[in-house]
Amino acid sequence: MKTAPLALAAALTLALPAGASAADPAEGHWLTQGGSARVRVAPCANDKAKMCGTIVWLRNPNGPDGRPQTDVNNPDPALRDRPVVGLMLIRDFKPAGPGKWAGGKIYDPESGRTYASKIAVNGDGTLKVEGCIAVVCQAQTWRRAS
Repeated sequence: MKTAPLALAAALTLALPAGASAADPAEGHWLTQGGSARVRVAPCANDKAKMCGTIVWLRNPNGPDGRPQTDVNNPDPALRDRPVVGLMLIRDFKPAGPGKWAGGKIYDPESGRTYASKIAVNGDGTLKVEGCIAVVCQAQTWRRAS
């Protein structure tokens, strides 16, 4: 039965992520500052060297009509019917150090605006998310979802 250890080793190797590197501390599920949404932060599907974030949960997923909330404030009328759950909220962040990402964009579905943004994991394990227009910036602190 010498093949059993080889089969186990092969299975364990296949279970490891490519490169077998540890995930960046910014990766994971985060609750927005008010706790109204959960965002999954992970490498972008189209460019694994960049970080993106998708809304995966809303405290109030349905509008007053009982239907799922949609991106009604989007400046592009063709996108106003897309559901908010599943919406890419942050995109195209480039690495700026362990747990730090810059040069990305953050979309605010409540206003329909997109801002230049950066994110960084704080020493207490929270995530600082900063969005800027010109030289005016606002930051939020997100906490890791359990």
